[in-house]
Amino acid sequence: MKTSIGITEKNRKAVATQLSKLLADEFLLYTKTRNAHWNIEGPDFHAMHLFFESQYEQLDDVMDSVAERIRSIGHYAPATLKNFLELTHLSEQGERDNSSKDFIRELLNDHESIIEFIRTNINPFANEYGDAGTSDFITGLMEEHEKMAWMLRSHFK
Repeated sequence: MKTSIGITEKNRKAVATQLSKLLADEFLLYTKTRNAHWNIEGPDFHAMHLFFESQYEQLDDVMDSVAERIRSIGHYAPATLKNFLELTHLSEQGERDNSSKDFIRELLNDHESIIEFIRTNINPFANEYGDAGTSDFITGLMEEHEKMAWMLRSHFK
């Protein structure tokens, strides 16, 4: 059945394309946070193991909400690793020290990159594409990433 929500197909497609990139970023960040949870080493292992777990659980919810937003505007969410790697703005990390500082630095950079990507889409979604709902939705996601980034950044004080 045709999606009839007061936004043209062309505009819904443009929004879905950007949301698909965001979903890919969220998936890669989720995977990298899982990696940190599984592979953290050092004297702060237990605390950081639990910290990374809380972060990847939040990201799991974020991924689901982004995919559902794509569906709610009438498009299919990308759902393969190949799609995610083609769409993401983030990069996979090579070899690193498995210390909390290395993981935190990498994850913080990714959160900040996602925050910048989201911020550049808030106004276009509302003003160019007539999708105030998605604009509001990603504003909330940006705030979640800002809080998660603050939690990571605080480890460096």
